[in-house]
Amino acid sequence: MMTPTRPYDILLVEDDPADAMLIEEALRQRGGERSLVQVEDGVAALDYLRDPLKPRPDLIVLDLNMPRMNGRELLAVLKQEDELKVIPVVVLTTSSAPDDVEAAYRRHANAYVTKPVNLDDFTRAVHDIDAFYLDTAVTVPRD
Repeated sequence: MMTPTRPYDILLVEDDPADAMLIEEALRQRGGERSLVQVEDGVAALDYLRDPLKPRPDLIVLDLNMPRMNGRELLAVLKQEDELKVIPVVVLTTSSAPDDVEAAYRRHANAYVTKPVNLDDFTRAVHDIDAFYLDTAVTVPRD
């Protein structure tokens, strides 16, 4: 498995601390340089993304089921704002419901990954997200 060759910043929008720790651990095991900032819901994600003093993430990893503003609502807002719609979004969620998958892509999610239940599959899913970003993403221009 290849190690990421360039550093990048991830904004993780995830309300489950155990899942957030698994994602962080899976990224650490993968090697390479990336920073991870975690927020717990869509409201906190928008606060972070709209703060001019915060670094703009290169990738957003988004859970769908969260309090205050869920991932579906956040995705709709992200893809309507010119400054934010260029950031690739990977949905990482427990839902494999066809309606959720279809709705995420209709709202322009770049990828949809179902959260697996065991650590090996979870690690593989995070590696797939890593590979998706490194293989397909274009670096977002920064001001």
